[in-house]
Amino acid sequence: MGQIRQLGLFATLKPRELRVIDDLLQERRYLKNEIIFDEGEEGQTLYIVLSGRVLICRQGDPGTGRIAEVPAGALFGELALLDGAPRAAQARADEDCVLASLSRADFKNLIETNAVIASKIAFQLAWELGQKLREGFLAMDRRPL
Repeated sequence: MGQIRQLGLFATLKPRELRVIDDLLQERRYLKNEIIFDEGEEGQTLYIVLSGRVLICRQGDPGTGRIAEVPAGALFGELALLDGAPRAAQARADEDCVLASLSRADFKNLIETNAVIASKIAFQLAWELGQKLREGFLAMDRRPL
């Protein structure tokens, strides 16, 4: 999984640290329209889109359910690493895609066994979440009242 070097989440990691992460990541292929997780499901995993595109949408909201499209190189489900709360939306493969995943259990174990790597990832994760919040607030500002 040499692609992880280019991902922002792992941008500050050294080659040795990247190998540790590479051993933790699970790679899986999804077919177009295959559900990755459902809204309300317990969140236990962060996903990274290695190829393809993922659609994030809310159920029972016809026409307005689409929340985001996640392109290759981006991540989603990151709150699962922090809180394990139920998923706020459904994730579905918008086209055939390959995802890498990091489980909450593996991340917690990483915190205990290699705090330096875990703290670098946590810092980048906080930055990514901040960016998403900022983008969400900007989108709200542009909506008509």
